[in-house]
Amino acid sequence: MTTNSSGGRPGRAAADREVVLSRAIGAPRELVFEAFTQVRHLSRWWGPDGFTTTTRSFEFRVGGAWDFVMHGPDGTEYQEWITWTEIVPPERIALVHGASRDDPDAFESVLTFESAGEETRIVMRTVFPTKELRDEAVEKYHAVEGGEQTLRNLAAYVTELTGNETTRDETTRDETPRDETTPKGAEG
Repeated sequence: MTTNSSGGRPGRAAADREVVLSRAIGAPRELVFEAFTQVRHLSRWWGPDGFTTTTRSFEFRVGGAWDFVMHGPDGTEYQEWITWTEIVPPERIALVHGASRDDPDAFESVLTFESAGEETRIVMRTVFPTKELRDEAVEKYHAVEGGEQTLRNLAAYVTELTGNETTRDETTRDETPRDETTPKGAEG
């Protein structure tokens, strides 16, 4: 990923290839981070509204992978693969996400988990290989709406775990510029 000295943010050249989403969640960042790093949690909330996830394999470590299928509400199955490239508990996760291990169109994401009082602000910054792939993800696959729904599902799940009703529904996004089943042994 192209970065500059601004703490891992993509450089100017990446701005037209990125999507940035954030959300405040009323729970400690250790719990929010855990919900992202253990398959027993991921299978309960991952994906946009109406989707379910079947995990084939899961190994949360740098170089490890999550091989899974997302099942759309219309019955479409999406083969997915995530490889973890950086893990700094409970602050940061970097990953590469594509349809398979060698997907030439895979995108890179960095998730940061920031303590904000009794809340956690999660920021998900995704950079696509090209502007065209970013535009296709946004326009054809509704990446922004799907990402917002996914973060909302995470917030609802963590709220369920904590019984905390203070999770704020204030997903923000920056598109600038804009021209369930877990296999045995994969509980994580």
